[in-house]
Amino acid sequence: MALESASLLKVGLVLLVAAQVLPSVSGCNGGFYERTIGDLCSAKFKFDMAALDRGLWCSWPDTMEIYEGLTNCTYQVALRVDCYWPNQIVDRFFMQIHRIYFHDCALTGRLLHDPPTGILAPFIGVPVLVTLLMTALVVWRSKRTEGVL
Repeated sequence: MALESASLLKVGLVLLVAAQVLPSVSGCNGGFYERTIGDLCSAKFKFDMAALDRGLWCSWPDTMEIYEGLTNCTYQVALRVDCYWPNQIVDRFFMQIHRIYFHDCALTGRLLHDPPTGILAPFIGVPVLVTLLMTALVVWRSKRTEGVL
């Protein structure tokens, strides 16, 4: 019995040490991942954006394929180096990309707009009319005292 508990203690100690050492050996190397996406993904993105007319940088249909390529590149690199995706490194990377390439872009293409008047008017007019009619009905019924329910 004492021999079994000693061997269990040794196994537990080995597992404890392994649990402390293995995460640092395997897993995401953030510095390497950051350098890799900076070298590979950013270089391709810069090359593609340089080929695109600067006036089209804010046009989503024109930049969508390039942007998707950048996104896919960061994802593929994350898979290869055992990093989670998305992560803080990717967030900082895309914030930097947006600061450099898309800082002058207006938000008008991405903001919500009011629907056309032909659609909006009934959604406003009908509740207003129903409210006025119900108010008139209540006033009319309150003046007629005979035959109250």
